Amino acid sequence: MRSDFILRGILIAFASFAAFSISDASVKLIEGRLSPLESGFFGACFGLFALPFLLKRNDQWLDIVRTTNRPLWVLRFVSAGLGTIGSVTAFTHLSMAEAFCLIFLLPSFVTIMSVIFLKEAVGIKRWSAVIIGFLGVLVVLRPGFRELSIGHLGAVFAGLGGALSIVIFRAIGPSEKNISLYGAGLLGTLLVCGIAMIPYFTWPSGEEWLLLAGYGLLAALGNVLLMYAAFYAPAAVVGPTQYSQMLWAILFGYLIFGDHVDVPMLVGIALIVGSGLLTLSRERTRGVALPPPVAGNSQAALAIKPEDESSSETR
Repeated sequence: MRSDFILRGILIAFASFAAFSISDASVKLIEGRLSPLESGFFGACFGLFALPFLLKRNDQWLDIVRTTNRPLWVLRFVSAGLGTIGSVTAFTHLSMAEAFCLIFLLPSFVTIMSVIFLKEAVGIKRWSAVIIGFLGVLVVLRPGFRELSIGHLGAVFAGLGGALSIVIFRAIGPSEKNISLYGAGLLGTLLVCGIAMIPYFTWPSGEEWLLLAGYGLLAALGNVLLMYAAFYAPAAVVGPTQYSQMLWAILFGYLIFGDHVDVPMLVGIALIVGSGLLTLSRERTRGVALPPPVAGNSQAALAIKPEDESSSETR
C-alpha cells in the first residue's frame, strides 16, 4: 500500500475522531437539561443521515435488519442502546477527560470478555495491559479520596457496551454485513432510548436542537470519515488514532468547560492510553479484529470491521 495513501487514511482518521470529540462536547453542552435517554434518541435520529454513505456496493436497505445470527444481532441491538445511555450520562456528569479515561477501559473489557465468551487464549502481555489499564483508572478516580457519581457508572456501562459490541463482531465473523450491525446499533438506540424517555420527555429548545443535531450529525460524519480512512489505511494503523480524542477532551475541557487536569489524572491517562496501545499492538500481532474506536457511540467500530465481500454478494 503506497505511503501517501496510508498518510491520507491517517489524516482522515484524525479528522474522524475530531468529529466524534466535537459530537461528545455538543451533548455535554446540553448540561443535563434533557435526559440522557432523550439526547441518545435524537442523536440516533440524526445518525440516520449516515446510512446512505455507509451502504456498500452490494448492500440493500433491508440488509439493515437482515442477519446471519439473530440472537447476536438482538444482543447488539440492546447493548448499543444501553451503551449510548451510559456515554451520554458520563459526558453529562463528568469532565470529558475523566469520561474518556473510563471509556478507554474498553480494550481491557474486550480482553476479559474474549476469554469468557470466545475462549481466547490470552498471554501475559495482554493481561499486563488489562492490569495497567485498571491501575490507571484507580489513579484517576482515587476511590476513598473523592466522591463517585452516576457519571462514573455511565462511563463504565459505555465501555462495557462497546466491548460487548466488538466481541459480537468477532463471534459473528466477516460474513455479517457491516450495515446490519450498524443498523442493529442504531435501531437499538432508537427503540431503547425512545421508549425509556417517554416519562421524562421535554421538548428541546432551539439551542438544544442545535446541540442535538451537532451530537448526532457529527457522530454520523465521524463514522463516514472513519470508513474512508479504513479504505486508505489498514485498521492496525487507523486504530491508534482514536487516542487523539483524549487530547481533544483535555482541550475542550479547558477552553469550554473550565476543567483542569491535575497530575494524578495525567498519570492515569498515560497508564490507560498505554494499556490500550499495548492491547492494540498485541491484537495486530495476533491478526484478530481490533477493539473498536472509542466514541460517543460504538458504531465507529464497523468502519474498520473486516467484511467478507464474497459471502455478502451471495446472500
